[in-house]
Amino acid sequence: MKAPAGSALWLLKHEVRMLFFNSGYGSKKGAATRGLSKKAIALWVFITLAIHAGAYFMLSKLPDGTMQIPHAVIMGLTGVFAALASLMLAQGLKASVEVLFERGDMDLLLSSPLSSRGIFIVRLAGIVIGVAGVFLFFLTPFAHMGLLLGHYRWLGIYPVVLATATVAASLSMLGTLGLVRLFGVRRTRVVAQVLGALSGAMFFLLSQVFANSSGGFRAKVGAWFAPMLAPGATFGPDSLVWLPGQAILGEPYALLAFSVAAIVMFALTVRFTHRFFVHGVQQAVSLVRAAAAPAGGQRYQFGRSLTRVIIVKEWRLIARDPQLISQVMLQLLYMLPLFFVLIFKGGTQVAGIAAGLTFLAGSLTAALAWVIMSAEDAPDLLRASPSSMHTIRRAKLAAVTLPALALVSVPMLWVLARDPRAAMLMCATVVASVTTSALIAMWCGRPAARGDFKKRSKGNLLSNTLETLNGFAWSGLTFLLLVAGGATRFPGWMLPVAALLFVATIAILLAAWMMRRRDD
Repeated sequence: MKAPAGSALWLLKHEVRMLFFNSGYGSKKGAATRGLSKKAIALWVFITLAIHAGAYFMLSKLPDGTMQIPHAVIMGLTGVFAALASLMLAQGLKASVEVLFERGDMDLLLSSPLSSRGIFIVRLAGIVIGVAGVFLFFLTPFAHMGLLLGHYRWLGIYPVVLATATVAASLSMLGTLGLVRLFGVRRTRVVAQVLGALSGAMFFLLSQVFANSSGGFRAKVGAWFAPMLAPGATFGPDSLVWLPGQAILGEPYALLAFSVAAIVMFALTVRFTHRFFVHGVQQAVSLVRAAAAPAGGQRYQFGRSLTRVIIVKEWRLIARDPQLISQVMLQLLYMLPLFFVLIFKGGTQVAGIAAGLTFLAGSLTAALAWVIMSAEDAPDLLRASPSSMHTIRRAKLAAVTLPALALVSVPMLWVLARDPRAAMLMCATVVASVTTSALIAMWCGRPAARGDFKKRSKGNLLSNTLETLNGFAWSGLTFLLLVAGGATRFPGWMLPVAALLFVATIAILLAAWMMRRRDD
């Protein structure tokens, strides 16, 4: 059925189409024939079948569908729900900022004959669909296989995911508009991106810190929670806390509660924030920022070296981009569990922590290198300048490598105070990983737009592959060297494998140099 132009369904179809094209899976044959590419279809079919097979294997281990589900399973599903809800909230915040301030079509829609309330409802529904789509793809195979195996209650995954996505989208929109009221449009873009990164990573960080803490600490926490989990206690089997797990398993009352809560949340969001939504969008469209004149007039500083000027310029450009800040910050957040493990467990985990830090430092360097080198806004201006391109490249390399080295220096100092030899090895491998990642990005990088940061891995498969292999090679080499250096006896295969990894790092760097861009 073809929706009439100007209707809510017509506008919603446009929103879904935008979500599909922005996902990066569209064909490159042109706007008129866009659709799923053959590779995307093959990958989608393979992943779908693989998830269904895994779901079948897992659910086949459960008791018959007519038997009562153990409370431990309900607790586990509730924990999974909490993790998914945090990820949905992060995705919802990101989508809210995008549809309000970054897509650039809200002023056109609000000036059209369409109802502003209808536009708001469709935008909010589009966020719900975008948030729920990925999770439905990965979770609904459990519902399908559950139905096949007689666990029909697993069909509750459908309403639970949709209801949770609705609540997350509503909270995200409320939070974004509330931030607009508190901080204004410009600061809201930064704060919302950072909050999205934090909410998405917080559950993972807390779980990793607890899992990698000492056994005594986990025992104390378990002993403290044990009385609360007893029947009749605060978190007993009949507690409302486990309502999400019961809803996933298809409990009628839990599903009804989730559905009603989602509908009420959506309706209240539309009812009380529609007018402020219009005001916030108009504020974003009419926003003009004029820099205040410096006190005492304009002052020029010519005493800085060219290298320092370029480094400061690159860091300042990154600091002004909220999307880049949130993406880079998300990578840094995943370093925190490594720091906690290093502090709590000390020497027994130094080799593994050093390997993880080596890989993450190289990954962070590759991301910054893409921004600073490949996404340069004025490459022609730099080439036409009277400065040497070699000097400019060296300055850009410094701007790329210094942040990662500065961040890793904190755990390095911790290791240095306890094991100087391990710290020296860790320092050498981290510096090598960071340097080679920057060189690979400089040699094999392609010009790109700064706004394509999230899609950088799809734009240059060669550079992305070499950077990933380089990170794994240096990470594995770090682990083997630290294990061999701290052990009195180690397996005979360890040194040959370490030598092979070292040769691999050289081969990867040589391959990047041979396949470098020759337009310089």
